[in-house]
Amino acid sequence: MVQITGPGDLGMLGAYIAYKLRLPLVATWQTNVHQYARCRLERAVRFLPQRPREKFLSAVERWSFDAAMRFYRVPRFTFAPNVEMVERLGRATGRPCFLMSHSVDTAAFRPENRDRSLNRSDGPFTIGYVGRLTAEKNVRWLAALEKALLERGHRDFKIVVVGDGGEGNWLQRNMKNAEFTGVLRGGNLWRAFANMDLFVFPSETDTFGLVVLEALSSGVPAVVTASGGPKFTVRHGETGYVANGFEDFVSCTERLMTQPELLARMSVAAREYALSTSWERIFEGMYKTYERCLNVAARVPQPVLDVARV
Repeated sequence: MVQITGPGDLGMLGAYIAYKLRLPLVATWQTNVHQYARCRLERAVRFLPQRPREKFLSAVERWSFDAAMRFYRVPRFTFAPNVEMVERLGRATGRPCFLMSHSVDTAAFRPENRDRSLNRSDGPFTIGYVGRLTAEKNVRWLAALEKALLERGHRDFKIVVVGDGGEGNWLQRNMKNAEFTGVLRGGNLWRAFANMDLFVFPSETDTFGLVVLEALSSGVPAVVTASGGPKFTVRHGETGYVANGFEDFVSCTERLMTQPELLARMSVAAREYALSTSWERIFEGMYKTYERCLNVAARVPQPVLDVARV
């Protein structure tokens, strides 16, 4: 069997090798490329009136998804990291699609890495973000969040931004209470997570949002949006909040800033949830899917792969 993760150069090569060697081809959906295409074009066409702009961007998103589906109709079956994409890919390709969740290294991402005092009066409330600083991550919400909290009278907080990307300069120009660390790895990253009081993730395009689970594993509750995969990682009202729109995003953040007992309960629940996830269990499910589906697929002719056309 050959398993690929998308229609990039290596994915195309893997698909071609599987075809030439007559091996079953399996794929994994990792990135919502259609939403990325829309986000990256959105600011470039701001000069257009709203209605034609929205029509154009919707068409770009649809064309991008249809182009990706030409590739994902080739594999025998596909894995996706959230149930929404499992259902959508199954309908769009006419082929089976199965859930492949994620886990993290809970021995690395753990609350014990915290070297700040747990006493909230010993320093500003720390709101954290980890990820690329790009348009598709919706990171300008971080500046809007800071502004909204300041307008609501909050002063004793800071936003720690871990990562790098094209929106970084804009964020630094438009945020007052922010600390920009750049890209962190290893122990520096583990400590950065553990030293946060609350993790916020404004992305609406992520298929899973692994950094959200890393935050939970570090004992840090998370506020995420109601669009995309992270909403399936956060248990609303238990390990954080799933916010419906920006105003709700701000309100959920404010609630955890001002209710230390609620924050403490969610911190414990977040860690417990992360400990319940397991790569071993995820892979066991994948192996069973391989065994069940490939035995059936072996009796079905491999589709002809026209690499140039795909």
